[in-house]
Amino acid sequence: MPHDTPLISTIVGGLVLAFLLGALAHRLRLPPLVGYLVAGVLAGPHTPGYVADQSLAPELAEIGVILLMFGVGLHFSLKDLLSVRGIAVPGAIAQIGFATLLGWGLGALMGWPTGGSLVFGLALSVASTVVLLKALQERRLIETDRGKIAVGWLIVEDLAMVLALVLIPAAASIGGGDHATVEPLSAAINRLFGLDLGIGGIIVMTLVKVALFVGLMLVFGRRIIPWTMHRIAHTGSRELFRLGVLAIALGVAFGASKLFGVSLALGAFFAGMVLAESELSHRAAQESLPLRDAFAVLFFVSVGMLFDPNIVVHKPLLLLATLFIIVIGKSIAAFLIVLLFRKPVGTALTISASLGQIGEFSFILATLGVSLGLLPEEGRDLILAGAIISIILNPLLFYGCDRLRLLLERTKRDESAAEPAAPEPAEEPAVADDVRPTTLRGHAILVGYGRVGSIVGQSLKSSGTPFLVIEDSDKRIGELRDQGIEAISGNAVSREVLDLANLAGARSLVVAIPNAFEACRVAEQGRAVTPSILIVARAHSDAEVEALKEYGADTVIMGEREIAMGMVDRLAQVHHDSVPYEDKAETATIAVEEAPSPDKE
Repeated sequence: MPHDTPLISTIVGGLVLAFLLGALAHRLRLPPLVGYLVAGVLAGPHTPGYVADQSLAPELAEIGVILLMFGVGLHFSLKDLLSVRGIAVPGAIAQIGFATLLGWGLGALMGWPTGGSLVFGLALSVASTVVLLKALQERRLIETDRGKIAVGWLIVEDLAMVLALVLIPAAASIGGGDHATVEPLSAAINRLFGLDLGIGGIIVMTLVKVALFVGLMLVFGRRIIPWTMHRIAHTGSRELFRLGVLAIALGVAFGASKLFGVSLALGAFFAGMVLAESELSHRAAQESLPLRDAFAVLFFVSVGMLFDPNIVVHKPLLLLATLFIIVIGKSIAAFLIVLLFRKPVGTALTISASLGQIGEFSFILATLGVSLGLLPEEGRDLILAGAIISIILNPLLFYGCDRLRLLLERTKRDESAAEPAAPEPAEEPAVADDVRPTTLRGHAILVGYGRVGSIVGQSLKSSGTPFLVIEDSDKRIGELRDQGIEAISGNAVSREVLDLANLAGARSLVVAIPNAFEACRVAEQGRAVTPSILIVARAHSDAEVEALKEYGADTVIMGEREIAMGMVDRLAQVHHDSVPYEDKAETATIAVEEAPSPDKE
């Protein structure tokens, strides 16, 4: 056995430090990713003590990016992507152009060459894949209109950066740089036919390769990948299925990168989007979740390792200017762009907060710029420092935008109430960002309207019980309102959302979501606000039942136990002449409906 194990020590050191500092950050009511970043700083070469392998950590982090984008693709259909192209494409291009211009101006003020200033501006213009998706997932926004626009915006940025990574070396080669590289396909054509394609030809070749990859995935991938997964599922081996999911995610991403010059993240996204056509997409998402989370943590650790704290002391003004471009300049540009497309203010605020940070593509651009002699090392240090601090500030930016959205909505309601009475116009369909407090009292609050929640909701409706639903899916919100059921868009973990549902005036709280961690937080807040309220929740295990009761739930229904009792009753009817089966059919059906499935929810 070799004693020199840099891979093992990097994984173990990164995960252990991330766990300890992430738990500390959570205890201090900070986002855990702040702890992950600090763990990276401690494991980096700029602080005393343990130093992780500087070459292995970024590669491990790249696996996290691949799996994360694959998971997003599993929940993001081609229809969703095309539905936001009208705002995502021009919006992302305009925002990239504006941020690049600001970065170029700052570089010019520092006396950098034009090429280096442009690389600096491009690095500040593109948001981090992992940070953006983590923020949307924590707020359960990916499947909302706001989330779809943000993800579509991200895909356009990725495509733009793929093109930039090809053009920058080509531009450096024209300038006679010693480290210039050439696009492989263009070089092959030059060798075979003696044709120098120039910058225009390189752009065309890059676009052709990207289009070829997308076309192959949409034409052949949509048939081959789902068929393959169905065949694996029919073997009945969970181990093979999990391995197949990982092989497709990593294999397609790596093949796309090597054969078509597409980024690993973009290749994984299309692999997930193609697999989303299959009925097994929910199961695939569940199987890849543990590795996704673990390697996403390593991404933040690897980012922290790059940070040199000395830049804060030696270049404070330049660092503040860089942060202004990333956090303020980009956010304002995105906010105004979204408003120009006549989207709600809530959507504009979410998009602007999502893009107020930079990440992995910025590091790649900075490293490339320095290696080609275009960007001074000072620029790379500013980019890394700006990335670290903007990632730490991003949760605060989201919080500020959420508070501002609620304030604007409250002001709008007050102004509407102060206006003199006028003939009421025809009621317009409510949008996801149009959130108003309920007027119900003595009602039931139903959190989640999936398979379990919909059964509870229909029962409440048929019995005439006043109730409302809290949901984070725009599609379900629209369906509920079409049925005349009052619905509030948002995550019930948020106290503001529970206040909109008049938790203080409710008689009961039904927590029908499958996520036990979130269910515990909802139950805890419900008990704290209204001690006498009836809280009913669902669970998947005995441990979850105990946790939910500890956090305030009165009654917890475990699906597996209800299924078992239904089976026992049916056997008793046959073997012991118990109550006729027909009399219990409806109850047994409901118990089966409530049972959680490893493939869904």
